[in-house]
Amino acid sequence: MHEYLINLLFKPIKLKYLILYGFLLSLLACNNKEVYRFEIQGKPYLAETPVALDMSNVTFKDFVLLNENGEVPYQVDHEHNMLWFIYQPNQSTTFYIEEKPKEEQEETKLKYKNENGDLKLLLNNKPVLQYRYEMHYPPEGVDSIFKKSGYIHPIITPKGDTLTRINPPDHNHHYGIWGPWTHTQIDSVRVDFWNLGDGQGTVLFKAFESTEEGIVYNGFNAIQEHIDLKTKEAPQVALNENLKVRLWDLDRTDRYMFDYISEFSTPLEKGILFEAYRYGGGLGMRFNERWHKDNCKVLTSEGKTRLDADGSNARWVIVSGENSKGDSTNGILFMSYPDNRMHPEPMRVWPQDANNGRGDMFFEFCPIRHNQWKIEPDKNYSLKYRMVVFDGELTAKEAEAYWQAFANPLQVQIVL
Repeated sequence: MHEYLINLLFKPIKLKYLILYGFLLSLLACNNKEVYRFEIQGKPYLAETPVALDMSNVTFKDFVLLNENGEVPYQVDHEHNMLWFIYQPNQSTTFYIEEKPKEEQEETKLKYKNENGDLKLLLNNKPVLQYRYEMHYPPEGVDSIFKKSGYIHPIITPKGDTLTRINPPDHNHHYGIWGPWTHTQIDSVRVDFWNLGDGQGTVLFKAFESTEEGIVYNGFNAIQEHIDLKTKEAPQVALNENLKVRLWDLDRTDRYMFDYISEFSTPLEKGILFEAYRYGGGLGMRFNERWHKDNCKVLTSEGKTRLDADGSNARWVIVSGENSKGDSTNGILFMSYPDNRMHPEPMRVWPQDANNGRGDMFFEFCPIRHNQWKIEPDKNYSLKYRMVVFDGELTAKEAEAYWQAFANPLQVQIVL
């Protein structure tokens, strides 16, 4: 490794390479430390992007990650032996792993906290995403049939605005971000897991499979049960779901990103049929009550707006609106993964005259919007989404770059 760097340094020096050569000189100063070099393959995206490196060929445990700008925060997924870091658009595509004692590394930046039945994901010691695992009961005076666990609320922007809403008076069964199936058939009997007021079914938290915290990401894997309440003898589990959420620090004051992956299967002998319907499954979100027809908007990857997005298909969707101070905007970029059923994915977007003309905002990626889906017994299924929560504006060009990075993750290769 050192011989290779020396040969580089004694080539004729061009001005544009001076910074890189200075960085290589700093590496040569570490004569007793092993160094690996790896490169991002292909053209990088113009968006902050999680990148994974297989650590199978790295022979030491304690190290720092470097590029020409200095140290790069990283996190190791020990279960899969993968190193994760966020590639920034202004970084070079060459990185180095240098041996270094563990105590010299950066402290945990993305933590989680259990508090009053909520698992809170923290960014810079502030909660930004909250998962409710204990039972939540609706407001006083509302039928307790609308009680629920296993949903995400609140989603909070980096500057402190809450974007989600639960138990709105017009739809008490709405719970922030959640994904129950609506019109289903079990043994030819219809069961609705969405409309809790009908008492046919529900989705509840069962246990945490894992929780994570670190420098680059935090998150959790929650086991959820979709429970059929219409069976004569006793409720039965119709679907077992692993909900995996991972929140990424983009090293920006105006944005962060999180992944939402639903993996599910049915233990039922004859399986379960998801009927085609405009609501159900996928990823649904009820937005905060401050948004209405006059102060929020929608833009899809196909150029649709709130006027014509409903029922159409998209790779990504930007939903944005006025912030709580009324002096700027904020919102969420929703992205659907190419392997998802019916991708580009159908959507449910409330029209501007929803809720007696008020125009509250509801969005959902709905993979059964136009076609039914038969879930066979003992087979595994998954739906994968990514979201960027932002303050200010997020352009269509940026949305496309984020989606490309999600759909086609950057590949890296160790070259030294």
